[in-house]
This record gives sequence, C-alpha cells and structure tokens, in this order.
Amino acid sequence: MAAYDLILRNGTVATAADTMQCDVGIANGRITALAAHIEGTATTEIDATGKLVLPGGVDAHCHLDQPMPDGLRMADDFESGTRSAACGGTTTVIPFAAQQKGQSLMAAVEDYHTRAAGKALIDYAFHLIVSDPNETVLREELPELIRQGYTSFKIYMTYDDLKLNDREVLEVLALTRREGALTMIHAENSDCIAWLTEQLERAGHTAPRYHAQSRPPVVEREATHRAISMAELVDVPVLIVHVSGAEAIEQIRWARGRGLRVLAETCPQYLYLTEDDLGGAGYEGAKCVCSPPPRDAANQEVVWNALAEGLFTVFSSDHAPFRYDDPAGKKPGGKAVPFRHIPNGIPGIETRLPLLFSGGVNGGRISLNRFVALTATDPARCYGLYPRKGTIAIGADADIAIWDAQREVRISNAMLHHNVDYTPYEGITVRGWPVITISRGVVVARDGEPAPRKGHGQFLRCGTPEPVAAAGR
Repeated sequence: MAAYDLILRNGTVATAADTMQCDVGIANGRITALAAHIEGTATTEIDATGKLVLPGGVDAHCHLDQPMPDGLRMADDFESGTRSAACGGTTTVIPFAAQQKGQSLMAAVEDYHTRAAGKALIDYAFHLIVSDPNETVLREELPELIRQGYTSFKIYMTYDDLKLNDREVLEVLALTRREGALTMIHAENSDCIAWLTEQLERAGHTAPRYHAQSRPPVVEREATHRAISMAELVDVPVLIVHVSGAEAIEQIRWARGRGLRVLAETCPQYLYLTEDDLGGAGYEGAKCVCSPPPRDAANQEVVWNALAEGLFTVFSSDHAPFRYDDPAGKKPGGKAVPFRHIPNGIPGIETRLPLLFSGGVNGGRISLNRFVALTATDPARCYGLYPRKGTIAIGADADIAIWDAQREVRISNAMLHHNVDYTPYEGITVRGWPVITISRGVVVARDGEPAPRKGHGQFLRCGTPEPVAAAGR
C-alpha cells in the first residue's frame, strides 16, 4: 500500500513565515510530511519543479447566491462561484448568510445551507449579516449561532435595507465582546450619501460616473472614525472591510497608534480601478459600481503601501456578481437606471490572487510571504480556521495552489469560470497564475479548468477568531 495519496515533488514551498525547497506528502486529505526528499511511494505524484507551492487562498469576503430584494439576483451560486474560485487558486470561501429585516437569523442560516448543499467545489464557512438586531436575535439566536461555529458577522452603516443605527451597532459590538465573536463593518455614512445623491439627482447627474461623487472619501472616513470610536467605547476588536483609500487608512492608523485592535481589509478594485472606470461610454460604467467606489491613482499608491507595511490583515475579492446585460443584474428591469438603483458590486473571485501576485510580488511591492499572509494565513487566523486552513504544515488540510510565477495571462472574461458576462479587469496582463489547485488532497482545478468535483466542498465550523482570543475575549 502506498504511504501517501499524493506527493508534490521539487517545488518551492512558501508560507507566511518561510520559503523552502521541499516535497509535500499528503494522506487522507491532510499534509503528513514535509521533507527535502520524501522517501516512499504515493498513488499520485506531481512534479512541481520550477513552481511555487503555496497555501490555497482563503477568500474571506465574497457573496454567493445571497438573497436580493426587488427582483435582483446574484449571478453566481455555490457551484459556479466555487468553480471560479478554484481556478484562481482559492480553496476556501466565506460568503454571507444574510438576515433580511424582520427575518429570523436562524432561518437565514438554514436557507443558506440549503443553497450551498451539494454544490461547492471547495470548502466554505459562513459569515452572518445582521440587519435586524432585535432582542431575540441578540439574546437567543446570535449566541447560539456563535456556539455552532458562526463566529463572525458583518454589519452595515449604509444601504437602507441593511444599515444599523449607532445604538444598534453598539448592541452588536457588546454582544461580540460577551460571546467571543468578530464584527466586520461596512463603514460609510448613510445620511451623507443620501443627501449627496439627492443633490446630484436634482442637477440631473444620474449616470454611473456620479456614483463615486455620491460616496466621496470623507463619507468613508467619517464612518470609519465612528465605527472605531464605538469599538473603543465597548472595548472590542473590529474589522473594517473593503477600505478604499488614504482617508480611511489614516483613521485606522490613528486607532492603531492609540493601541486599539482595529483590523482592516482591502480588495483588488482599489489597486486596479479608479473612479474614471465608472465613466465608461454610455452605461458601461455600471460594471464598476461598487461601494466604497474606486478612488484615484494616488489612493491606489496609498493602498499598495499599506499592504506592504502590514496595515491590512486581509485581502479579499468582495466578489458581488451581477450580470451586466440582465434585468436581474446591472440593468434592473432590462434598462439603464440612475446610479442609485444600480446593484452594487463587481466580480473578482477568480482574479483576486493573480492581480495581487502580479502587481505585488512580481511588481516588487510585497514579498511572497506577505502575499501568503494576506490571501490565506491571516484570513484563516482572523476567522477561526487556522491552522486547519491557510498554511502548509503537518496536520493542516492539504489545500494547496501550485503557481507558475512567470506565466503571463491577459485577463478576459472568456477565460474565467464565473457566471458573470464581464470582468472589470478585461485586458489587464498579469504575470503569475495558479496552474493546479488542490483541496483536501484532491485536484479541483488544473491548467485553468475545473475538475468535475461538484459537491467536494465541505462546510466549515469556525472557532474563536484570533483577534478576539488575543484580546482575551
């Protein structure tokens, strides 16, 4: 009998801390050996000579088959979304079980399990979205769900159907302190956005390009400061999601200087897109409408520098897939609409890792080990999945992406595997691409094509988030 199910030979293995030449032995879905040369036999061997052997990516902020209001529909379900993720080197995703106002949070989780069952190609956990923190949710449902392994949840300071007022934010933060969970915050000032939107509409400015003007950096800066202040009042760690530029970064740096435990996440759109992309011909700018919106080239530089210096803990896709030419997508009802009615979000679950690798590692902005930390190790730590996920170590799940660091790829929607009819990164050439993706010892993507492994993915129960445990909560 073979000692291993799979051996990866002669690759350059990199973790968040180390880089080494070694073989990787895999048995029963786990990493069981790391050595300069593994003696023994395997059912299958893969020669990784000249390739990088990295932990599979953990995309800790993506939206798949999330229930939407007003006849809208996300383009990717758990099958197409995880297929696309796997082809981009990601082996774990954490999408959102979203509570609708007036709905039981437990019911939202049950519904989301039904949507995921038997479809995922790779492993997945759930964040929760809390939009209605009533007494039943706070006293009964959330504590029980945290005990069941749903240890992180997102709250919004904007969007009418999701936003919480300051008192509700404080109630949620107090619960996370008491129960040992982590709150993610979408920080934009809703009232400022509403006022600016009305001013723009009165002036006849309703094209997609004006989405950015309705959400200028000050709107994000103010809400980020307010979120930090409330977290300081309650004395609890928080994570600010999809940080777009200098002004919010300044607030996070200020908070860190005060000794506050404020974590941050950013995304590819804030490195590769600008507000000019919202001003495409006709209605094309709708393809790049997301919130916060992309800023300008100067803000891109600030985000790159913050990635390098360690200000960001997580680099996620914020994949929010809406088809462009679709009455349930970017053209509600089948027509161009004013910017306030364009569904927010862009696709990016497959391109997340290559974009950061190309511009960051091959671009000389971040080290290979920092890339691993941002895209795999630290998200797994942050959300209670480490060390099972996010690293290459004895006993960890054999979630691995083998990379050709020099492979040049010109991104086009035709080559991607999501169910969206465009990519905002069309025509960008990147250097560095995953050529084999392995989930729990099973090859799920090879040479840009997924393996027929629908249903291979398993649901993951999360432990206490590391930032919470480190704070003694």
